Amino acid sequence: MNADSLPLAGHTVVELGSSVAAPYATWILGMLGADVIKIENPDAGDDARRWGRMFPDGSASHFVALNGNKKSVTINLKDERERAWLEDTCAGADAVIQNMRPGKVAQHGLDGVSLVARSPALVYCNLGAFGAVGPNKDKPGYDPLMQASAGIMALTGEPDRPPVRVGVSIIDMGTGLWCAIGILSALYQRKETGRGCIIDASLYETAVAWTANQSMMVQADGNNPPKEGSGARGMAPYQAYRCADGWLVVSAPNDRLFERLSKALGHPEWPYDEHFASNQKRYANLVNLNGLLVPIFEAKSRDHWMALLDEAGVPSAPVREIDEMLVDPQTQALGILQEMAGGGINLMGLPLSFDGKRPPQRSGPPALGQHNDLKVTS
Repeated sequence: MNADSLPLAGHTVVELGSSVAAPYATWILGMLGADVIKIENPDAGDDARRWGRMFPDGSASHFVALNGNKKSVTINLKDERERAWLEDTCAGADAVIQNMRPGKVAQHGLDGVSLVARSPALVYCNLGAFGAVGPNKDKPGYDPLMQASAGIMALTGEPDRPPVRVGVSIIDMGTGLWCAIGILSALYQRKETGRGCIIDASLYETAVAWTANQSMMVQADGNNPPKEGSGARGMAPYQAYRCADGWLVVSAPNDRLFERLSKALGHPEWPYDEHFASNQKRYANLVNLNGLLVPIFEAKSRDHWMALLDEAGVPSAPVREIDEMLVDPQTQALGILQEMAGGGINLMGLPLSFDGKRPPQRSGPPALGQHNDLKVTS
């Protein structure tokens, strides 16, 4: 798949953003072929340039992960000529996404209302913390604040333990994904109407939306769902079990799979026990069920149980570290890790393929202001 055949080839997107959420949205669009112009302040650039672990060349892991296929242009918003160039560039783009602090884009004439009025075909996406309306609309926010305020931390981890943040930036990256979906939808609609629109998304809305199942549980019986550790409410057995040399997640939450699991473990009588005869009964008697399963799994290696369960047709997966995942044969076979232009680093590819081909990495993350010549040439 070459650059010209990518779905968004020929489209220009301007990113007025930093950190994770907005850069992740434009990373998606850039991987799909859009020409992404990343606007940064000339003093320090994106905060993510200093986040995570550092490579020998001084680049930061967080920035490298989410900023490939982009051009970096530094803009001093106090400089009239540079601000005018940015206004013109935004107005001439297909889409703009911004996650600047509330009020800042309007202060400089870069808000959606102003730019869409000037260029009605523009798709403009606001990415905020708590949303466009409501008592918290002007408050700043970050991923862990949203996991806390939306109830996700109350669902995560082991019972009677302190609050736990989900290990990946699920709210930031999820919001970036929603923004990309919104922008793509608006671009598709523009083909019919000729007009763009203003999109609003926020970290808090994403966090709230991720609790769809749990919110329904509360509305069903008025009770907050408890922390389930590695398990899931109402499903059993469906959790991680310690083996002799590591952890294995076993998923047998229906009668057919539980029968297979029972036979594989040498206990074909379990499904006929009145306490384990259905998923509902197994979950209600999970303490007793785990009292049987835990010592069995602890007795032998993870690979032993994986091979046995694979043969029995019972889904299972090892709990791996990131370095194990990177070299796993399945990861390698998919080709989702793509060598960065210039070599030395494998960047994460887009988790999509088109006609069996994954969009390529066209360029690595840019140096701060690497493409400032765009201001001169225009």
